[in-house]
Amino acid sequence: MKFSDDTDRSSLLLPVHNSTDQTIPSDRTVRLLDTTLRDGEQAPGVSLSPDQKVEIARALERAGVAAIEAGSACTGAGERQAISRVTDLELDARVTSFCRGLEGDVDLALECDVDGVHIVVPSSDRHVEEKVGTSREDNLETTAELVEYAKAHDLWVEVIGEDGSRADLDYLEQLAETSLDAGAERFCFADTVGHTGPERTHEAVSRLAAYGPVSAHTHDDLGLGVTNALAAVAAGADLVHCTVNGLGERAGNVALEEVAIALSHVYDVDTLELEELYDLAQIVSRATGVQLPPNKAVIGENAFTHESGIHTDGTLKDDKMYEPYAPETVGRERRLALGKHTGRAGVAATLEEHGVDAEPDEIAEIATRVTELGDRGRRVTDADLLAVAEDVTGDDRERVVELLDLTATSGGAVPTASIRLEVDGEERVASGTGSGPVDAAVSAVREALGSAADAELESYHVDAVTGGTDAVVTVEVTMMRNDRSVTVARSEADITRASVEAMVDALDRLLATDEKPLAPADD
Repeated sequence: MKFSDDTDRSSLLLPVHNSTDQTIPSDRTVRLLDTTLRDGEQAPGVSLSPDQKVEIARALERAGVAAIEAGSACTGAGERQAISRVTDLELDARVTSFCRGLEGDVDLALECDVDGVHIVVPSSDRHVEEKVGTSREDNLETTAELVEYAKAHDLWVEVIGEDGSRADLDYLEQLAETSLDAGAERFCFADTVGHTGPERTHEAVSRLAAYGPVSAHTHDDLGLGVTNALAAVAAGADLVHCTVNGLGERAGNVALEEVAIALSHVYDVDTLELEELYDLAQIVSRATGVQLPPNKAVIGENAFTHESGIHTDGTLKDDKMYEPYAPETVGRERRLALGKHTGRAGVAATLEEHGVDAEPDEIAEIATRVTELGDRGRRVTDADLLAVAEDVTGDDRERVVELLDLTATSGGAVPTASIRLEVDGEERVASGTGSGPVDAAVSAVREALGSAADAELESYHVDAVTGGTDAVVTVEVTMMRNDRSVTVARSEADITRASVEAMVDALDRLLATDEKPLAPADD
């Protein structure tokens, strides 16, 4: 259930009481470089097509990201095609390619018409001597030659000192000085393996900043990605490498949305259009197939969801009571969840959202039953609440849409499904095809209902309840129509039937509020 959105947009961010020795002044200019299309794609199981890279790049542009690392041109012809597709968009953001310490990599990047390159060179002795098999002195000479070569071809150049957090700081300074003297626009302090903490980061970046512009590339292996990024900014870095949703190798890169909101909320430093963050997160999640953890800061499902009776009651009285900033700040909406901790205030607000009238004593009884459901370890959905309310109030509701029969087949060239529904007392039959049996069945439902099925599927989750070949699965869907949303869960041995039953029940709840009967299905 969503809270009504009557938030004063002029006061989305609460005032922050900063200390007198604030480490990042609000007049600092800090920019974000997004490397989702390169470093984020290196997360296990993630592979982005050229179309997906274009979609993400456009979303990053809408968010106002300063630079987009579109990929590694040296990866292959397919990757170069994808990078070229991004450069063809003529974005305001600087579009770059990742390059190894080879002139050939710079040449391949030039083929893609990028604005700049990130030349990665070893900085720790482990990487200089064991990985690359060179010496400190030769590494400095090679780095200068690569920068000069890239600058001779009119490229913006950043040198990344790989494994910088484990490098000797005196040598790291030499590498930065050499890079900048050769013409590089900036030098990047890279915590390549998420090894270090904020004190070391601050010390290193402070020393590097004495030679020129510095950026920071942090990973989250110790859960310190944001902390180290902020430490780098406090020490003088004015560009932070990030990925959307914290995608990346191992535990991932520092999350773009977390750095952006931390700088804005805590330090009053603006980096991008915050209200675009949630849409951006969803686009990347769909393209990569990596679901957003529910407890993820900023973009997780639970970030602005309240179940506790005390928190719900307080939030209903004052929407800033239990949130650091309004959800609208990052393109979100506040929600109430139902469960064992739900109190009467939460039940009353959810019933009101669904247009259900109940007396105070009935609300108390409904709240008690919801708690009992939650005590059984169940997540209580909107449909559960409404069914309890109908039982308590004696308000028997006639169904608008009911599933009568479902047949789905797969294994052939095209999965198909046929469905029989009862809609306002009228039987309707339809069929559909799709990428799988669930997709085909959903297509059949939409065909049967026609324009009445104009609800948007906000979320779809599948969880196995039991193990073995006869496992029961629970499918939970959240659907929205005309600014109303409803969540329904159904458990079956057949995932297709569970999915369709949940979707039909959600549509039934959403359509029940329509004052006029449903029109016949579209031809």
